[in-house]
Amino acid sequence: MDNIIVGLGVQGMKRLCVAGKEVVATIDPVHPKADYRSVMDVPLNNYEAALVCTPDDAKIELLTYLLSNGKHVLVEKPLLTRDNSELIRLQELANSKQVVCYTAYNHRFEPHFMRMKHLIESEELGQIYCARLFYGNGTARLVRNSSWRDQGGGVLPDLGSHLLDTALFWFGKPSARFDVYSANRFENRSFDHFSFGSKGSPLLQFEMTLLSWRNHFYADVFGEYGSAHIQSLCKWGPSSFIRRFRNLPSGRPDEESNTLVQPDPTWELEYKHFKELCLNGKSNIKNDIWINTMLKDLMQ
Repeated sequence: MDNIIVGLGVQGMKRLCVAGKEVVATIDPVHPKADYRSVMDVPLNNYEAALVCTPDDAKIELLTYLLSNGKHVLVEKPLLTRDNSELIRLQELANSKQVVCYTAYNHRFEPHFMRMKHLIESEELGQIYCARLFYGNGTARLVRNSSWRDQGGGVLPDLGSHLLDTALFWFGKPSARFDVYSANRFENRSFDHFSFGSKGSPLLQFEMTLLSWRNHFYADVFGEYGSAHIQSLCKWGPSSFIRRFRNLPSGRPDEESNTLVQPDPTWELEYKHFKELCLNGKSNIKNDIWINTMLKDLMQ
């Protein structure tokens, strides 16, 4: 499938590496190696799909242009708008043109994320009581020095959108509203540390920060018959999955552990998934509508 890459920043270069020879053109207004400065300069009959890796403010206009011209689109998360009407309009546009608009959440393709989903759906943990997720990196100074990143909700839409999407992936839509526990600007103009949660079933607790000097992720899921835990992502490896089997009345449960030391597989897996979606015509904007609503509520 011939495609173009719009935006040659960090994410764009990752997409270029994975898509390889299927990329027929690159677009970036400032990157010296880009083939074009504007997507409108690229002949429409040269490509079928676009991988959009631009700052947030440019996304809606670009997606509107691409979808209107019958192009499939993969856009980097998060896909945020002032209100959901813009997302609904994109969904209707994609449907009318019979093309796919897919927002990329590559962590869904982490091996241990998929294993966690399968374990939860198997009901082997019984009723899920609560889940605690942490996502941290040490990019506060990079964000502060960026020409566009240190604004708006900061770490909340950046990393919080991943945690919301993970909850959606594992549990479906939470049954209760989210409340802010803490929101801090320790070094940046925008939030660089944020925590929030939902008191529904399961109970959800999320924390994200740009002040974790060693990049780290963890998830703890506690259920009726045991618990499951993820420590780190493949890109930061080693990444471990631990399953514990509840012993009564309490104590040291039996456990199984699997640790992966491998390159990040998610980019290639997600690109393959996107191409399969293009054959089936299935977008995921309904997820963006929910995530956008949650983030807007949390930032009020």
